[in-house]
Amino acid sequence: MFVLGLQGSPRKKGNTRFLLSAFLEEAQRLGAETQMIEVCQKKIEPCMEYILCEKKGICPIDDDMKHEIYPLLRKADVIVAATPIFFYNTTAQLKALIDRSQTLWARKYKLHLTDPNRKWRRGYTLALGATRGKNLFEGLHLTMKYFYDAVGAEYVGSLTYREIEKPGDMERLTSLRTDIQTAVGTLLEPFMGRKKVLFACRDNACLSQMAGAFAQTLAGDKLDVFSAGGQPAEKLNPIMVEAMQEKGIDMGFRQTTSINAVLATEKPDLVILMGSDSDAVVVPDDIPHELWNFTEPEDLDAMRRLSDGIEAKVMEFIQCGG
Repeated sequence: MFVLGLQGSPRKKGNTRFLLSAFLEEAQRLGAETQMIEVCQKKIEPCMEYILCEKKGICPIDDDMKHEIYPLLRKADVIVAATPIFFYNTTAQLKALIDRSQTLWARKYKLHLTDPNRKWRRGYTLALGATRGKNLFEGLHLTMKYFYDAVGAEYVGSLTYREIEKPGDMERLTSLRTDIQTAVGTLLEPFMGRKKVLFACRDNACLSQMAGAFAQTLAGDKLDVFSAGGQPAEKLNPIMVEAMQEKGIDMGFRQTTSINAVLATEKPDLVILMGSDSDAVVVPDDIPHELWNFTEPEDLDAMRRLSDGIEAKVMEFIQCGG
């Protein structure tokens, strides 16, 4: 499972960062891969209302949202956003990221595409404020509710703290460790014990991506799904992307990766090699593997037939217990 933390405070060593770091450390202890994004250090332009996202599902702004943030939001099983309260809401830097999630909102609600991991992904919020105000977090919760809906996550909870202002206030909070252990344990419980399955092919641009997307869509609650290649291509096969979109499955912002990169952090229970040219994929001897002998086609009609075949094979795999 992959937990993505969004650190929204401008302070490099402030209370917000301390809180998120402690949260991610507990997630790591429970077996999660984690990554923290320091939002204020990223190049994230504000939304300019170009409307292209609602017509084509892409944002024309060339910044870190395009090259890094969108793919990570799609990769994550859990997204944890952390922020101090600025005028009853998030910091401006985190709000810019939230506003740019309109692109992901449009892919679902305007283009009617479904992110394969959407049904299973969860969102969580960490926040702190300097005052004791009764309504201190109300604006934030409303914003986060719609942010998590846009990025394809169920908003399942939060940890919020009042009267946190001076350096070290979070560290001195006696209840913090218990709060975090309880929250992280509850948050990650649905992802614990899933069977880890890696789909792999030569270039990770078509066959393994397609199989992985079907497996996530159909059984993301039972399978922790990865895809990789022995010789990863620079981008996905556009014909495959089109064929999957015809089925309503969104392959947007998914990236290719190498099998070595996956195996550096994960040990799959099973590797499924896709295609007769999968000899480019080297699987360690101690990991069980099997071959699904599909061939990557060159035209859309053949790709449609391939997607039907891989979908049926994945369904059979799931019905047989994965």
